[in-house]
Amino acid sequence: MADPSTWRPAPGTIPTEPGVYKFRDEHRRVIYVGKANSLRARLANYFQDVTTLHPRTRQMVLTAASVEWTVVASEVEALQLEYTWIKRFDPRFNVKYRDDKTYPLLAVSTGETIPRAFFYRGPRRRGVRYFGPYSHAWAVRETLDLLTRVFPVRTCSKGVYNRHQSLGRPCLLGYIDKCSAPCVGRVSPEEHRDIVDGFVSFMNGHTDQVVRQLTREMEEAAAELEFERAARLRDDLEAINKVMEQQSVVLGDGTDADLVAVHSDELEAAVQIFHVRGGRIRGQRGWVVERTEEPVEALMQDFLIQFYSDAVERALLDARDEADRVERRGVDRYSSQPPRPGAVVPREILVQHLPDEADEVATLLGELRGAAVDLRVPQRGDKRALLETVGRNAQDALRQHKLKRVGDLTARSAALQDIQDVLGLEEAPLRIECTDISHIQGTDVVASLVVFEDGLPRKSDYRRYRVKEAAGGGHSDDVASIAEITRRRFLRHNQDRLSVPDEEAEAQTFADEQVEEMSTDVRRFAYPPNLFIVDGGLPQVNAAQKVFDELGIVDVTLIGLAKRLEEIWVPGEADPLILPRNSQGLFLLQQIRDEAHRFAITYHRQQRSKRMRVSELDGVPGLGATRRTELVRHFGSVKKLREATVEEIAEVRGFGPKLAAAVFTHLHPTAGDGPR
Repeated sequence: MADPSTWRPAPGTIPTEPGVYKFRDEHRRVIYVGKANSLRARLANYFQDVTTLHPRTRQMVLTAASVEWTVVASEVEALQLEYTWIKRFDPRFNVKYRDDKTYPLLAVSTGETIPRAFFYRGPRRRGVRYFGPYSHAWAVRETLDLLTRVFPVRTCSKGVYNRHQSLGRPCLLGYIDKCSAPCVGRVSPEEHRDIVDGFVSFMNGHTDQVVRQLTREMEEAAAELEFERAARLRDDLEAINKVMEQQSVVLGDGTDADLVAVHSDELEAAVQIFHVRGGRIRGQRGWVVERTEEPVEALMQDFLIQFYSDAVERALLDARDEADRVERRGVDRYSSQPPRPGAVVPREILVQHLPDEADEVATLLGELRGAAVDLRVPQRGDKRALLETVGRNAQDALRQHKLKRVGDLTARSAALQDIQDVLGLEEAPLRIECTDISHIQGTDVVASLVVFEDGLPRKSDYRRYRVKEAAGGGHSDDVASIAEITRRRFLRHNQDRLSVPDEEAEAQTFADEQVEEMSTDVRRFAYPPNLFIVDGGLPQVNAAQKVFDELGIVDVTLIGLAKRLEEIWVPGEADPLILPRNSQGLFLLQQIRDEAHRFAITYHRQQRSKRMRVSELDGVPGLGATRRTELVRHFGSVKKLREATVEEIAEVRGFGPKLAAAVFTHLHPTAGDGPR
């Protein structure tokens, strides 16, 4: 860790104007971004006696190796630039209010020719409209099950859709009228799109028109003595009402508002937000974040800027997707339109505590909305009562979080301390990486690299590798594969470390004959681990150590963890280290090794399944792995592909008549060139 006095800017060189500053570590990675009305006064706080600083701030200052700043014209510009840099650099010491990837969502793939509605968890993608988040997975499925009675949209996967399209008959949902069956032409793509638009419009809150229409049709059917149709419409109306039951009116004046509350202790803070539209609660979300020495007002300010800036950015992407969809269909408008970028910021934002710079924050939110925003603390009435309810939810969320994590936090701290003691490290290994190899008799060799920070998995930094056969025709063994993966990972680290990263630079890839990196994250990966674990004994550890010596890696501790007796092998040592069986450190190492094994096995099964599924297509001239996969995905199976004509194969993306004929001939060796 660097001494702050060695890199502190000279007195008088820091300007007194408002601006935004960045702290960087020794690897030039941005670790903290902040803003200040006076840069000189704010930065001076970081260079006082480190023993008086908050523990998190002290750790940041000791990790940093330099500080930079940018002067801006106003405090509003400082707020905007701070958000932009936090989004861009993802600094580890900033509090980030991000969507929990485990939230269940209801998604509609509006970018497809035949859109479908489905349950979804994960990051948001272009061409998909999302509704939620929901508190439970069953709530998404129940909502979808109820609404498909009224809006029979497609809910099946692409493979199922293509299979029933080939069979010429719908699935069970089509027979019970919970799908309009576009796969067999029961409705045209345009008619199905209208059904989807109605579904999206209803989910956007336009429910009154649907209820009135169903009620009118039910009364007309009863008057015409069509009692079966009237009963079905009655059931549809009950399904709609059941979906709307949970959206009770909480503000009688039809207010559009967001209510935000924060509850905190010395270490963490819980944030809750209720979205009220038309006087009804349309959604609820919550976060628990680490707290620094900043007051609650500063937490509120950071949350408002990050949350609404992200929301407007997502709305812009949705609007762009909708514009592309309109252009593809060649029409001017739809029955449902995506939310305008400014519509995600309501006219009223009611908070428990006003931000530090309330006027500047209100101005920035007004720019995002395109109109004035009323940012205030309600003093009385229904709004005050509802905000107190939001506050109680925040308090309960923090309490539940503490109950769930207190034992884990203590165990993780003890585990890291055990590992530090047994390996004789100067500090606890806060970042640990582990690699494992998976194969069956030397075929489909793959490897995984998992990352744990502070004793918890950091899945955004996971990597997976495909190890190819050696040039001589043989297969790589575990020792050679471990060496290759280690070289790949730390060659990447060395290359990035030797070149100072540009602020606009993205992650680089390096060609390699033996290893292909399959990354789940495109950001730079130059941040080194404190501890690197290989799955295996002394041979694997010594192979990895040779790579370390070759690349000059001296700042990373290397060990191996053997499965037989859970021994810890250190390079160059004849005897392993043995941790007590009840050691928290041993338990954490096992957990990390097992996670690497799970991740490798999962990827190996994917590769093996892909190879076996398209093995019948091996040997087709000009047909590579990507096109083989696309071909099988299009038809659903090799069996269905064998029944296709040359013309049908040529319709697959990336296929022309010549390649389609080659595929057909390969699958029908006695058929010549196939039917024309």
